Amino acid sequence: MFRLEKRPTPSRFWLYATPVAAVVLTMLAGGLLFAAMGKNPFLVIKTIFWDPVFGEFAWYLRGQLLVKAGPLILIAIGLALGFRAGIWNIGAEGQYIMGAICGAAVGLAFYPTESRLIFPAMILAGAFGGWLWAMIPALLKTRFNTNEILVSLMLVYVAETILAKAATGFLRNPEGAGFPGSRNFSSYPAAANPELIAGSGLHWGGVAALGVAVAAYLLLTRHVLGFQIRLSGQAPRAARFHGVSPTVLTVLCMGISGALAGLAGLFEVTGPAGKISIDFSSGYGFTAIIVAFLGRLNPLGIVLAGLLMALTYVGGEMAATNLGLPAAAIQVFQGMLLFFLLAVDVLTNYRFRRMAGAAAAGAK
Repeated sequence: MFRLEKRPTPSRFWLYATPVAAVVLTMLAGGLLFAAMGKNPFLVIKTIFWDPVFGEFAWYLRGQLLVKAGPLILIAIGLALGFRAGIWNIGAEGQYIMGAICGAAVGLAFYPTESRLIFPAMILAGAFGGWLWAMIPALLKTRFNTNEILVSLMLVYVAETILAKAATGFLRNPEGAGFPGSRNFSSYPAAANPELIAGSGLHWGGVAALGVAVAAYLLLTRHVLGFQIRLSGQAPRAARFHGVSPTVLTVLCMGISGALAGLAGLFEVTGPAGKISIDFSSGYGFTAIIVAFLGRLNPLGIVLAGLLMALTYVGGEMAATNLGLPAAAIQVFQGMLLFFLLAVDVLTNYRFRRMAGAAAAGAK
């Protein structure tokens, strides 16, 4: 028999091997799932992971990887800063939605202006909308000691209700013949977020994601605030002795994660999505949690994890279209990645020990 024994120090090997092992196990378990559905597992895995990068239409799909990865990276980096400090913002999806609504509202309020200041103003409004929505669980946490996990999660459903009201009411296109949805930003040049390089998929959201990743890495490794964030997550009591205020850190980390989620929403609504619609909510805020942990809460690792998760989105859509897989099967496949990541991560702090004969007999 075996038992789990706590390691004296975390294993550096498993720290870096866990994401790789999780991906391999997800492929194996996913293959069994697809086989049970009557599909060729090797063909499905090839379609998801190989074809978008090296297949016949890779020239187009590689651009789609950047489109999908941008918002995931932005949101995941904000979440990772909080997770490192022991602050659990699970409501990034709501902050993403509110950032899109606030940013879009500013742009549409000045329609059809051609001023170059509109898009920067929309960026600020998008960040503010996400920040403001994140402040609700932050202030309730610091003032009344509520659980930020539950509050931020419940606010996602409030944001979705506001989204529906925006699409059918106060942001609805007055020239849209009564159909829900705002004006399309692709026909509003001053507020649009087009590709910077034709066919590349790269827009200002992707540029912002890479810039934020570098800035967050420098913050965590070179700035005193990064040290305080890491210390608060690893040793909260020591952090208090060091003079770190839990209240200030909670408000700061929640605010940063909310603002970045709001930015992701703004770049999405002015770029790939093109408008505020009832189904604008895409689940990026929840998927970003997987990305954050898959990247080991490291900004540079999150960039790679974001690209990998984007690969499952793009490849999953290909598998659903070409192989007839239901969208739910792809979502289960993505969920397996988080499950195996958390399961294998146990080996970072624990190891299996074979129990001696007497101890094993006693355990029975």
